[in-house]
Amino acid sequence: MAYTVLARRYRSTSFDEVVGQEAIARTLKAAIEQDRVAHAYLFCGTRGVGKTSMARIFAKVLNQADDNEEVAQAIMSGQDTDVIEIDAASNTGVDHARELIANSSYRPMRGVYKIYIIDEVHMLSLASFNALLKTMEEPPDHVKFILCTTEAQKVPATIQSRCQRFDFRNIATGRIGEHLTGVVESEGLTAEPELIHEVAKLGNGSMRDALSLLDRVMAAGESHLTVALLESLLGLPDRQIIGRVIDAIAAGDVAGTLEGADELLRRGIGPEMCLEALTERFRDLMVFAACGESTSLVELSGPARQEELVRASHFDAAGLVHMIAMCEAVTRMLKGSAASRALAEATLVRLAMSESFADASSLARGGVPPKKQPGRAGA
Repeated sequence: MAYTVLARRYRSTSFDEVVGQEAIARTLKAAIEQDRVAHAYLFCGTRGVGKTSMARIFAKVLNQADDNEEVAQAIMSGQDTDVIEIDAASNTGVDHARELIANSSYRPMRGVYKIYIIDEVHMLSLASFNALLKTMEEPPDHVKFILCTTEAQKVPATIQSRCQRFDFRNIATGRIGEHLTGVVESEGLTAEPELIHEVAKLGNGSMRDALSLLDRVMAAGESHLTVALLESLLGLPDRQIIGRVIDAIAAGDVAGTLEGADELLRRGIGPEMCLEALTERFRDLMVFAACGESTSLVELSGPARQEELVRASHFDAAGLVHMIAMCEAVTRMLKGSAASRALAEATLVRLAMSESFADASSLARGGVPPKKQPGRAGA
């Protein structure tokens, strides 16, 4: 049989399985139970956060398909005769809208309602929206509309005013990580906790993107998934080398800082990506320095967490704020620079020599150089 990707196999099929959008799931479930279902809904949110899955689950429960496995599977796969899914991106013309309107007058074949799920509805032409508007104003009793969009601002106000709107938020990294852990276990594999965290973080709030990335890692054929495997597959900066660069910065070791950066660059990691990786690591250190070792704001565990706690002890929060701001500013400068490596290396040297720069600034103001504290950087 053909392989089915994780994003499809582990898609939510009931309100109770929904991850990250529980409040919306509870509201829709309660609306059905209380017989307060509107005739049109607008689901808004970025890609991969569960809009279409929620629409299918909603349609399945509305049509009371849980007791009929064949119908339930047809709805969840987008192939049911009474739950019609339309991709607005490829059906933008007014003729498609008019055909939809004409067909809506016919009653459902086996369900309670005829439900139209229109994905990326913002892609419809103005003429299509106008044609759809009249039906949405006074739809037949047996018709429900569920509109999904990633760009709600492009949906005309006349359409939005006739819908109950639900905004799907990006899914928290921790929630994505919990789901990925269950997927890995279901697939009979094991994974480093840091690997799960990195994949969840790279998903940028999208469960589908995170599952697709996990699929790529699993395709390598390893029974134990590691951060090193992820880095090699995606060309990400080596976490251990980044750690050595940070250690060199903390020690004021300019040569060690540049040597670590050179090793990253020789592995094909661009200057921009190097600074981005440093910025993310400085963020974790800043949180540890500001909130203490027990904080839940840094999603690391085991040896990786202990290593970062030790590194955080060599910095202060204020200095790390400065380092993050500097890396971010230079990263933006690199985009249009012909000397990106030189700029990145100068930034790293500046970070490693932070105490020297602080002393020079103090002398320039006519003050007394601050007393250095061994083992701390970024002051």
